[in-house]
Amino acid sequence: MPLLHLRTRPLKVNTIRSEKINRLLIFSTNWIGDAVMTTPALAAVRRTFFRAEITLVGNPTMAELFRHHPHLDTILVYDKKAQHRGIAGFARFCRQLRRQKFDLAILFQNAFKAALAANLAGVPHRAGYRTDGRGPLLSHAVSVGEIERRLHHTCYYLTMLKKLGIGGGDGLLALAVTEKERAEARRRLGAGNFMAINPGASYGAAKRWIPKRFALVGDRLAEEYGVRVVLTGGTGEKKIGQDIAEAMNSRPLNLIGLTTVRQMMAVISQCRLMVTNDSGPMHVAAALGVPIVAVFGPTDPQTTSALSDRSCIVRKEVACAPCLLRRCPIDHRCMQRISVADVMDGVALLMESSA
Repeated sequence: MPLLHLRTRPLKVNTIRSEKINRLLIFSTNWIGDAVMTTPALAAVRRTFFRAEITLVGNPTMAELFRHHPHLDTILVYDKKAQHRGIAGFARFCRQLRRQKFDLAILFQNAFKAALAANLAGVPHRAGYRTDGRGPLLSHAVSVGEIERRLHHTCYYLTMLKKLGIGGGDGLLALAVTEKERAEARRRLGAGNFMAINPGASYGAAKRWIPKRFALVGDRLAEEYGVRVVLTGGTGEKKIGQDIAEAMNSRPLNLIGLTTVRQMMAVISQCRLMVTNDSGPMHVAAALGVPIVAVFGPTDPQTTSALSDRSCIVRKEVACAPCLLRRCPIDHRCMQRISVADVMDGVALLMESSA
């Protein structure tokens, strides 16, 4: 079949017979938090297609995040900024997929391009939500309405699978960190107990609580719980980390922008607690069983809160939240009204419950 011949006759949405599937391809989402929230769905896929070889395709960050994951056999990297750049790179990647002769592609990613790739790769069964105008490219297109969009993201993916007859698993978030990675993190952290502060958020400035208040929280954590604070985050958040470290009286270990995704995961796994904005590392902490105090402003905890029974959401009821805006057009009142005392009350609640 020529590479550009598209399969554009969607079937009626029905269940997929697992005994017919030997090689299965999953298209990951592109952001850490969203990807972590797909892990209960990964468990359901593994439970249903337990005989199949499961391959996940994702960008370089997702490939790091899912390394060693128990529900995956292989990871393929799609790097649109390097070897798969442009139309030629995309076509080359589709040919790579075609050579592997996958029986089924499950699209957690909502983008048109994911459906196009699965189609050009000649995957006979292509399942995903009918979003971004890609319905005709899917053999099993699942309708998405307001009910699905208001679900917690973990349920959003599980609901799609349920409509395809795919279920099972324990419904919990799951990431894998090796003992070697944990040992390296302990060496990096040094002696003592640590709590993490994650002051960034990739979605936009509106999701970020005030750095000076994070600094005050850090000093109180050190004073009241006898811990050292470690600052976590990505390279784009270095300035925030510097500002917080300089404002603190106690000496934090500032690792913002200095770790890979795997190293960040390992560091978080060694912490007693994390104070964080609604962010990817928040979901990583939840998947690794670390207690979380999460500051929410413009985003909706109903859809993106940490899926954990050891988490506390700190937020203020204001008329304009959740607005889901990247930048606040007014006075950022949803975050400004959250005090250091509010966050420390959350910390105390979790520490008391785990004592």
